[in-house]
Amino acid sequence: MMETKLALISRKAHEDRSMKFDNLMHLFNVQNLCKCFKRLKKNRAPGVDKVTLEEYGLNLIENVANLVNRIKQLSYRPQPVRRVYIPKSNGKPRPLGIPTIEDKMVQMMFALILEAIWEQDFLPISYGFRPKKGCQLALRDLNEILRKQPVGYVIDADIVGYFDNVNHEKLLNCLERRVADKKFLRYIVRMLKSGIMDGRNYFAPGKGTPQGGVASPILANIYLHYLLDVWFIRKIRPHCSGYVEMVRYCDDFLICVEKKEDVAFVYRQLEKRMGIGRLELSKEKTEIIEFRKPRNGNEGNRSNKPGSFNFLGFTHYWEKSRKGFYRVGRKTQKERYHKAVGKVNEWLRKNRNFLTTGELWKRVSQMLTGHFSYYGVSGNYKKISNFHYRVTRLFFKWLNRRSQKKSHNWKRFNDYLKLFPLPKVKIYHKFY
Repeated sequence: MMETKLALISRKAHEDRSMKFDNLMHLFNVQNLCKCFKRLKKNRAPGVDKVTLEEYGLNLIENVANLVNRIKQLSYRPQPVRRVYIPKSNGKPRPLGIPTIEDKMVQMMFALILEAIWEQDFLPISYGFRPKKGCQLALRDLNEILRKQPVGYVIDADIVGYFDNVNHEKLLNCLERRVADKKFLRYIVRMLKSGIMDGRNYFAPGKGTPQGGVASPILANIYLHYLLDVWFIRKIRPHCSGYVEMVRYCDDFLICVEKKEDVAFVYRQLEKRMGIGRLELSKEKTEIIEFRKPRNGNEGNRSNKPGSFNFLGFTHYWEKSRKGFYRVGRKTQKERYHKAVGKVNEWLRKNRNFLTTGELWKRVSQMLTGHFSYYGVSGNYKKISNFHYRVTRLFFKWLNRRSQKKSHNWKRFNDYLKLFPLPKVKIYHKFY
């Protein structure tokens, strides 16, 4: 059983933090890769070979057996990822790499093995792409830090094109700390150097891990574990005179600092550390924000008004509670909010004439629930309520634009919603 063997690897990694694992490639067998195939998400775009999940699954056992045979003979070579672009909130395109079905299966097996080993080493300050961790836990712990600790400043750091600039040689050095299987490491190198197909153009990058690859998140975490997390615990905390803490979600991280003199020290050391990792801090996006809890009586003094910062899609600021004490407020980041509304609007515009009212209602309900499950955190009720209001009006608008004659008025539309109500506004994650 794959799960049993991975659990055994995890136990050994936990018991001996210096242990190096050999003979890992025996896990790449037909049974385990078939399980990886079943975990792949359906209705995803195919890679450069244009083979879909459904097509590959028609002769699954035969295809996987052939793949395992090539892996054992060292003749398996990952194909280039197909590059596509998705728009970011700032309007710039974000490149994503789409591997083939076979490469996704192999990458998933690599990711499961690496996770079993390094999950025992990862530190509590790391939250991204980890089991039983995530954005909401990072936000909850950040809230506790800002509320209970003497934080005066927040360093909001941004790494320039992190996934595109990970140094392969240094990443391999990180992996060699725990893996001694040369064949395993050789396939990791092949995967990193498989290249990119952008239209008809082929690129063979000497650095980076393609965004969209199944194994990219765990590889990115391993690299930053040694570059940032361990460095922060061993080299930064002991040399600061005041309180200092870091919250990292993959390449998105904040450093909370108590004293101004420590801010300058941390920032200088952070720049040096990025240089060692062959990375660079963005001068435009990296900010130092004064985020000290306001004192009562300073509400009208603009010079004493604390700043705000964005993290994981939320704008964080200080606000007064109903009982009159200060707490950390958070609301959906402006760009994220408008992007979410625009996405609903565009989907309704494109699909209003092809789906029934019931099908449109079902999809709109799913989009509302998905939005609330992420953005429904303490302090953000007003913003998600506004999102519910905007989406409801868009639903009404596009129902009436399916023909030249209006099919709904507000009374009829409200009667419909009484029978088939949209999901209610809900706070899923309570921090207080």
